Amino acid sequence: MSLIACDRLTLSYDGRPVLSELSFAVEPGEYLIIVGENGSGKSTLIKALLGLKAPSAGQIVYGDGLKSREIGYLPQRIELQKDFPASVREVILSGCLNRHGLFSRYSEADRRDAAFQAERLGIAGLKNRSFSELSGGQQQRVLLARALCAAKKMILLDEPAAGLDPEATAEFYEILKKLHREGVTVVMVSHDLLAAVRYASRILRIGNGGCASFSPEEFRKTLSGSEGRACP
Repeated sequence: MSLIACDRLTLSYDGRPVLSELSFAVEPGEYLIIVGENGSGKSTLIKALLGLKAPSAGQIVYGDGLKSREIGYLPQRIELQKDFPASVREVILSGCLNRHGLFSRYSEADRRDAAFQAERLGIAGLKNRSFSELSGGQQQRVLLARALCAAKKMILLDEPAAGLDPEATAEFYEILKKLHREGVTVVMVSHDLLAAVRYASRILRIGNGGCASFSPEEFRKTLSGSEGRACP
């Protein structure tokens, strides 16, 4: 069963359709990269998948017991992150709030999960450091660990490598590759077309209100001018 199935999904702002009649699914274990020009509707689609924006037509169906609040989310990096007044451990633990609600206490299981995710991403030694003191690459690892604490079956990332230097970008992509191999379903919005070809199991290109789905090899051909298959 698909984790997410979009059926003739239409999303609008101020009554104007941004995306129209999109039909696609995210399957368990996929590494789906969503690409498209600025203004093509990628951010709008993300909000809808997270349950933050209601469709104006069509529907989003969550399968295999998944709920929208159980999708781990890593948003685009913003300047405010640089001065975020919390320790690495506190930031990672905050990902567990999705499970219990904003004013709940962390359980021992939450603390074990946060420690596991930090170890998993190679940042256990940073747990007492201030988040604001970290490099951009380290901050993204911390926020990814936070997203994994919130996730039940999948993570959704919005331009996670934006603003990172080439070395940090390569390291981050390798981490995502490792997580995918461990069974995490990854959905990532990216402008990095070469990364899409290298890492994705499937690529979804959105634009002109619609979408087209590609295998990495099919998408490679489109970069030299060929056309892809439209979404059903």
